[in-house]
Order: sequence, then structure tokens, then C-alpha cells
Amino acid sequence: MVKRVLVANRGEIAVRVIRACHHLDLEAVVVHSDPDAASLAVELADDAVSLPGAAPGDTYLDIERVVAAAVRAGCDAVHPGYGFLAERADFAAAVTAAALTWVGPKAEVIALMGDKLAARAVARDAGVPLVPGATVAVEDPDAVVALGEQLGWPITIKAVHGGGGRGMRVLTGPDDVAESLAAARRESQSSFGRPEVYAEHFLTRPRHIEVQLIGDHHGALVVVGDRDCSIQRRYQKLIEEAPAPQLADEVRAGLAGAATRIARAVGYTNAGTVEFLVEDDGLFFLEMNTRIQVEHPVTELVSGVDLVAEQLRVADGQPLSFGADDIQPRGAAIEVRVNAEDPAGGRFLPTPGTLQRFDPPGGAHVRVDTGLRAGDELPAHYDNLIAKIAVWGRDREDARLRAIRALAELAIDGVPTTASAAVAILGHHDFRTVTHNTRWLEEHAEHLLDADRVNVEVLGRWYRIPRFGDAMVARAGDGASSVVEALAAPGRQRASAAVVRRQGNGQITAPMQGTITRVDVNVGDTVGSDTRIAVLEAMKMENNLLAGIDGVVSAVHVSAGMAVASGTLVVEVTPR
Repeated sequence: MVKRVLVANRGEIAVRVIRACHHLDLEAVVVHSDPDAASLAVELADDAVSLPGAAPGDTYLDIERVVAAAVRAGCDAVHPGYGFLAERADFAAAVTAAALTWVGPKAEVIALMGDKLAARAVARDAGVPLVPGATVAVEDPDAVVALGEQLGWPITIKAVHGGGGRGMRVLTGPDDVAESLAAARRESQSSFGRPEVYAEHFLTRPRHIEVQLIGDHHGALVVVGDRDCSIQRRYQKLIEEAPAPQLADEVRAGLAGAATRIARAVGYTNAGTVEFLVEDDGLFFLEMNTRIQVEHPVTELVSGVDLVAEQLRVADGQPLSFGADDIQPRGAAIEVRVNAEDPAGGRFLPTPGTLQRFDPPGGAHVRVDTGLRAGDELPAHYDNLIAKIAVWGRDREDARLRAIRALAELAIDGVPTTASAAVAILGHHDFRTVTHNTRWLEEHAEHLLDADRVNVEVLGRWYRIPRFGDAMVARAGDGASSVVEALAAPGRQRASAAVVRRQGNGQITAPMQGTITRVDVNVGDTVGSDTRIAVLEAMKMENNLLAGIDGVVSAVHVSAGMAVASGTLVVEVTPR
């Protein structure tokens, strides 16, 4: 019987799991890195185990150390949350091998559904439509070009062993294939420890709909509801809602049936989500996430089910506390992810820093999930999520208005956030009328988010949501500045999320904290103003650092894998 649970995660999901444990009268132990030693999760847990270091690979992604922490702390179960090791089959296997209870599906199911090509085969055999694409991994640019000509452009390159937009590139033609393929493989290796990618046709106007289900070890498998997650930037979700609005009854039933067939085919237990693309009432299997989702609160708000508590009960061998007939969705819920990013002009630039002020909203039917408090630092090593603000309403419009009011009440100083972007989206005609899709924000962000303030009228009252400046500027030693600009122009995705353009005397510095993932030049190389000199990854986003001037590389101060602070000198270029 489970009594003491190790929470193998950080941030808001660690806090969420700790609270669920306490609700079930279970003890919760949390692991933490050095930057998280004084975190809210550590404060709320019954016990904490230090994983010395800061980088994820040395802490939250170190399977041996995390399992050893669970054993040392006297835990009898491990909850992985989402991200980090949550979908690592070898972690689930290691937990089980240590005679601990794994809060999730079996390791072999995680491995099967975590392999996107294998998952596509499961869906196909279950009679679920697939987006046309490759059946094997691709690593030859010529093969990708051939596939694009066969399927029709655009096509998508995706990581075989990952998700969340990491290792993903959209190609509109053959010109950028080689660079995009290399970048996708590099990002996949960095994020998931495996470089394999595959390609499929890119649907141009789909909605992203997912089905939440949970199964126990007694044969019960229940669809708890569906969600719409179509508002995305860089393939990362920004706004989610439940139930998915304006779905034809037959499409909603088809999604639930398809998700159930896939889950039954692999003997699925615990909480999981099957994701689909829906276009013109046609549904296509996308992937299955074998864990709790970031956006699970909206499903909880409309269903009344505590999904994390059910996860713990199921892992302990108990039957689900509800059946399919008990699921009667009530009202509507909307969740907004508030991230430390500057959304100006649609760039969504990651901006780690200190929360000098953090006053979350409150009131009836407003839920705030966070792992932060005023004064806390947002380390560049991890996700830039500050909080999830989820609201419930008697219908979608009621929830939409409540979400705008909650965001107007939110007060954050110290870092720019995506709150103003969310208000602009929630107030837009296309969102109100559900005529948006997964490409919508990409195509509208530049003009939608170019004002100093977002002004929205709610029931006769105007809300003014300020935001930070048009770009994040880092000062070099000589007074030159660097500006991070998005490469993703409307209708087109480029190889990397952002580029850093510099002007000055060739002193190229890091515009933000992050990790150098590659260095493209050596001392003595001749470069032009648009020559990429290095790639900086910060908060799940690749940034190309450009030389900014014509000249010769006189010094290289970094190497691949090096963590750098904002302002770190990366490369020096002597002007010609």
C-alpha cells in the first residue's frame, strides 16, 4: 500500500502532486536541484532530497540519482509529473526494479507509445486515420525532399521519441531541408537523448484536439473529456479549453472512440492523453502522451474529477472512483499559461529573471497553479512557466470573460509575461467565434501584439493590460545592443525560433541565459553580417546568434554544451 510518494519533478506540477498526496493523506517527498532548494515545492513537501547541481542532466534527468533518492527517503512510490523523466520507459523500469510503485502506465507501454512511428502503427491497426507520412525515421535530406514531393508541401519533421514541439520543423519547400533536418535531429538529441526524426504531411488549418482518459488495473477505461489546444506559438500551447468548442457530435464521439481503441490496444492504465488534428470534420491521430498533461486542470474543472488523485489511487491498485456514466461535463473551462516571455510583435522571447512582484488573481471559479512566489528566480535551466490560470464558467463565453478579468487582476513585475498576449487572443473575434486553428497565432501575432497596451472591453468595462517593450535588449561592453527577433514569418516556419542580430564592433554576447548548443565558426574564419556564429538554447527555444558585421573571427570564447549568463562574450569579430 502506497504511503510515501517521491515527486520526481519541480515547479507547479510538483506542487500539484504534493497537494494531491496530502489530500489522500499520503506523505510527499520532493527532489530538488540547487536553484530549487528554497522552492515552494520544497516548502510544501514533507521531506526533500537534494540533487546537487543545476543542469537538468545532472539533476531531474539523472535516473540513477532520482531512484536512489526515492529509496533513501523511504518512499514506496514515484510520481513523475510531466516533462523530464515522465515519459522515459527506462525510468519507469528502474523505479519498478527498485520495488517501488510507478505512478503511470507500464514501461513497455511508455516505450511503445513514445516511439511516434510505433504509435502510428498502433493507431493504424486500431482503425484510426493518420496524417500521411513516413513509416521509418529519416536522416537523409534527399529522402525528405522526395517525401515532400510525394506528399505535397508543406511537410513536418518531428522527433520520433519526443513531443511538445521539440525537434519539430515545418518545411514549405526543398530549400531549407538540410539545415532544418540537422536542427531537428540536434534538438531531438538534446531534448530526448535520441536524434531520430520522421516526416509527415503538414495540415494547414487543423484544430488540435486531445482526449483525456484514465484506466485502472481492473479493466475500467474512462474517457474523462476532450480539450482544444489550438492556440500555440512555436508548437507550444498557450491557451487550452474544455470541452473542445463547436465540435460536431459525430466528431466528438469519433475522437472518444478512437482514443479508447488505441488505449485498449496497448492495455493502457493510469492517466493518458491521445492527441488528434481535426480538419474539416476529419480526425487524424497525432500522438499519445503517457502522463498527466500540463492542461489537465480544465478537464478537472468541467468533470469534477481530481485526475492526479486518481493517478495515485490507480497506481496503488484501487479501482477508479467513478465510471463513464458519472462523467457529465458541466460548463466550460479555459486555461492560460503565463510564461516569462516578451510577446511583443509575436516574438515570444524567453526572459528569465526574478519575480519582483507576483500577485495572482482570485475570486470565484479561478484556479491558479504555480510553483513560484514573489521574490523567486526563474532559472534559465528550466521551463519558463510562471503560472497556469484556469477558470470555469457556466458556458464558454462566461469562462472567456472570467479569464480576461483574472488576467487583468494578475500583477507581475520583474519579467515580461505572455498575459497580455493571452488577453489579446481571448478578446479576438476569431477566438470568440472558434474560427482559429493551430496556425492562427503564428499568422496574427505580429499585428495582434504590436501595441503598448492591450485594451479589452468586458461587459462594458475596459481592461488595460500593459506589457514590456518591443524587444529584449542586452548591452555589450561597448554600448552596442542586440535584439532578438522571431524568424517565423506569417505562413512560414524557419529552422530556428529566433535570431539575434547585432550591431557594433563585433563583440557578440549572449542576449540571455542559456546553453550554447553549437558553435559555427573558428578563429580566422571570414564572416558576413548574416553569418550564424553560434546557437543559444534558452527556455526551450533555439536562438541563432549572427555576426552583425563583415569581418574575421578573432576569438571564440564558448564551446557547445557550455552554460552562459546574459552578457557573456561569445565571439569576437574584427571588422574588415
